[in-house]
Amino acid sequence: MACPCGWVASQRVDWIQALAIFAAGAAAGTINTLVGSGTLITFPTLLAFGYAPVTANISNNIGLVPGGISGSFGYREELRGQGRRISALGPMSLLGSITGAVLLLVLPEQAFATIVPVLLGISLVLVVVQPWVQRRLQDRRDRAGGSEPGRGHGILLAASTYGAGVYGGYFGAAQGVLLIGLLGMLLPEPLQRLNALKNVLSLIVNSVAAVTFAMLAFGRIDWSVVGLIAAGSLLGGFLGAGVGRRLPSAVLRGLIVVVGVVAIWRILTS
Repeated sequence: MACPCGWVASQRVDWIQALAIFAAGAAAGTINTLVGSGTLITFPTLLAFGYAPVTANISNNIGLVPGGISGSFGYREELRGQGRRISALGPMSLLGSITGAVLLLVLPEQAFATIVPVLLGISLVLVVVQPWVQRRLQDRRDRAGGSEPGRGHGILLAASTYGAGVYGGYFGAAQGVLLIGLLGMLLPEPLQRLNALKNVLSLIVNSVAAVTFAMLAFGRIDWSVVGLIAAGSLLGGFLGAGVGRRLPSAVLRGLIVVVGVVAIWRILTS
């Protein structure tokens, strides 16, 4: 029920429920920093407590933003030297996020449901074959005298980042898997540096979507949920960065694949 002042009263949360939502936020913040797809923890948790799907999705999206901040900060060493890249790709994530957030508010919930598992499946294939593809691309660059990728490559990278932003703004679950799969195909960087870039671009997507939701769907946000997930994800982001930066690339790649497969299964069976 709306308050006289125009603010929306949040659903009352008892302490057990609050603890569960906080814990889900911490787990999601950790997983998002490591791989992406933390939404697959928080979103079902909110649904289990009776929150409406759109309210759960929007409130969850806003609450996970602090985790993106702490996770990106934790990966600051791997972000060194990527400033120009972030400046080039960040606007594409921003535009994609706005597009996806608006689509969430105007399209039926089933609109993307059929293609999400397909996108994630393709992403997992890209993650698995990334080392082989990068070696082939590096061999080709070496044969060409070490020339930099051409304009077409930059356009493809920008378009892929925009597309991942649309997906992230619309739903968000496992956007990190999709994004790191695309980046791995198009950028000759170690997986840890790609993961750091993924964290920043995902943060941009989630932040812009959060602002869009706050402006266009304020009445559908549960701010008690936002606060609990925000506190949990902030802690989880630091934990995820501390663990993730120490993982060998092969282990991190395997974790991405496992989480991606679980994400596909959860979406198909939900």
